[in-house]
Amino acid sequence: MALTDIFKKESDANKTEPAAKKEKKAVASKRESDKTSRKISGAQGSVLLHAHVTEKASNSARDDQYIFRISKGANKNQITRAVEGLYGVDVVGVNVINIPSKRRRRGRGFATEPGYRKAVVRVKKGQSIEVMPK
Repeated sequence: MALTDIFKKESDANKTEPAAKKEKKAVASKRESDKTSRKISGAQGSVLLHAHVTEKASNSARDDQYIFRISKGANKNQITRAVEGLYGVDVVGVNVINIPSKRRRRGRGFATEPGYRKAVVRVKKGQSIEVMPK
């Protein structure tokens, strides 16, 4: 390197960028677009937060009932459409349960665990939802 290289314009340095770097940028942007296409659509993703996985919930799955945590403003029609759209099953009925917040002891003080809503979704007999992938 010569001493005069520090006075060169930055545009000259950008022109010498190898083609391999440009290809890597194109591949990276293509991967990001693949990730966005796999996301759940806005309406269904905002209604169902996640499956409520407990021992009681897994036992109720034998009776074609599945339990989901849902958003605060979701109603039964939205829950029905979201489950049918995501899992491709026929929903027979939906019950919604509001779980209140609770005070818990943390040392000498108290802390509040937030409340949540959950939905018990009954599916047509013979159909099933795989909540936990194997």
